Amino acid sequence: MLSAKSLFQEILDNDESYRLFCSIAASGESQGGWENARIAALVPESERALAPKIARHGADEDKHGRIFNALLKKRGLEPVGVPPETDYTMLLERHGIGLAHEQLAADRPLTVRDVITYLAHSRVTEQRAAEQMAMLLKYFADHPDLGRAVRMISADEDNHLAYSHEELLRYAAAGHGPYIRRTLRECALAEIRVHRDVSLAVMAHMGRLLGWSCTRSALLAAGIHAMYAAERLAGWRRMVTLRTPERRDALGGPATAAPEVA
Repeated sequence: MLSAKSLFQEILDNDESYRLFCSIAASGESQGGWENARIAALVPESERALAPKIARHGADEDKHGRIFNALLKKRGLEPVGVPPETDYTMLLERHGIGLAHEQLAADRPLTVRDVITYLAHSRVTEQRAAEQMAMLLKYFADHPDLGRAVRMISADEDNHLAYSHEELLRYAAAGHGPYIRRTLRECALAEIRVHRDVSLAVMAHMGRLLGWSCTRSALLAAGIHAMYAAERLAGWRRMVTLRTPERRDALGGPATAAPEVA
C-alpha cells in the first residue's frame, strides 16, 4: 500500500522513523519561532502595530516545537539530529526566500519592504503547512497520541494563513501590489523545489530506517517528482492568490497553551 495514510502509519509505528519525523518537525517549528520573534522585535516604527501579531505567530511556532518534543518524550525517545538535506527552513533561506538569519540576528530595524517579504514567505509556506496538517487531521484526528496535537497545530496553521492573506491585502491596498505579486511568485516557485528536495531526502531516510525495497522507494520518489511537475505546471498558483479570509484578525489575541501530551 502506498496511500498517504498507510505511509504515515508505518512511520508512526516505528520508533526510529517516528523519532526522525518528530525531530524534523520540532526543529523546523523552533526555527520559525525564533525568526518570528526577531522580526517582531525589528519591525520599523511605522509598522509597530503588526508586531504583536508577528510575536503571536512566533509563539505558536515555539509551541508546536514543544509539542513535537513532548510527543517524543511520551514515547521515551530523545530528539535526533536533523539531516541538513531535510532542513526545509534553512534550505529556503539558502534559496534567498524570506529574510536571512544574518539579517535577523543584527539589531538593524527592518524596512516596510522587508516586512512584506516576510509576509509573502509566510503566505507561501503556511499554505504548505496548512495543507499538510489538514492531511494529518483527516487521518489521525482521533489518534491516541497525535490527535489532540494535530488538531491544535492544524487550527494554528489555518490562523497563520488567514493572517498572511489579510496583511498582504492591506499592503496591496496601500500600493505595494506589484512587489507583493513578484515576491509571492518567486517564493512559490522556490518553495515547490525545496519541498520536492526535502520530501525526497526525508523519504530516503525513512526508507533506510524502515527497510523499504528499492521498488517501493522508487515508486515513492516517482510520486514526489510527479507532484512537483504538477505544482510547477500550475499548482504553485494556489500559493500566490490573495483573498479576504473568513476569519479576520486571526492572530489578534494571545497564543493558546500547548496541550498536555507528555
